[in-house]
Amino acid sequence: MAITIQEAYIETFEANVRQLAQQTRSRLRDKVTEVNKQSEKHNWDRLAQSSARLKPGPRAVSPSGGDGSGAVGSTDGLSWTRRNTVIQTYDTGEVIEPENIVQMLIDPKSASTKNLVMNMQRTVDDIIIGKCFAPANDGNGGTVAFPTSQIVGDGTGIISLDTVLQVKELFETNDCDPDDTITMVISPRQKHVLMRLLEVTSADFQNAKALATGYMPNWMGMDWVVSNRLIAPSVGEIDCIAMTKSAMGLHVAGDIRSRVAERPDMSFAWQVYLMLNMDAVRVEDEKIVRVHLKDALS
Repeated sequence: MAITIQEAYIETFEANVRQLAQQTRSRLRDKVTEVNKQSEKHNWDRLAQSSARLKPGPRAVSPSGGDGSGAVGSTDGLSWTRRNTVIQTYDTGEVIEPENIVQMLIDPKSASTKNLVMNMQRTVDDIIIGKCFAPANDGNGGTVAFPTSQIVGDGTGIISLDTVLQVKELFETNDCDPDDTITMVISPRQKHVLMRLLEVTSADFQNAKALATGYMPNWMGMDWVVSNRLIAPSVGEIDCIAMTKSAMGLHVAGDIRSRVAERPDMSFAWQVYLMLNMDAVRVEDEKIVRVHLKDALS
């Protein structure tokens, strides 16, 4: 006689959807300068430093050029340049069949929307990271390459205390305002390396809270952000980012927004749709450093 008691077994399901491990919000959006303008383009005007002259004598002709050369009688004026953002549209979506909804305990529209919102939050970081070292639009149809003078490392060495000190030295050499907080964006592997350093884990260098949580707030005067979205220029290498808030400009013409509606053309399935309109540009080269490292533990 066949045993059929298993036919009476009960299957249970969770009332909530488990969103698998993923970055849920943008980690860099508050680390850059953001403008919200409903426009196709936005111009980020820049003014270079100027210098004073030694007055040649009484009733000398007033200087008319502040181009930084200090030359008397210069007529070049102050040095103005521009960077430019051009809005791009990003979107994502999902179609949910009506029969799926009536056969599920949870509302798949709500779970899908939440998942796609997190998707778009990560996209904001991708936009910022992708423009950090890319050629920057100059507002006149040309581009400005990332300066080699702002690169620390050649991809053959791992992150170290000396790496961080080189980054700090570069910001100070460029006369960056010491009150501007530097954000250092690294991957989990670089954090692993740093947490093995005495200067990071010793209470002589860190506070007790940092040691207890494993985070490094304000270590070496920097904010530390761990991201899995950094660019690998070659196999076994990674580009970490050190920047101040004014180094990068984020132009938001349309923030993340979602729509959920029925599709009569698809058997009245539900369409979940999200989009954003953004672009980013490197505004001040002197305030961003490409930290080109070997992506390894040793």
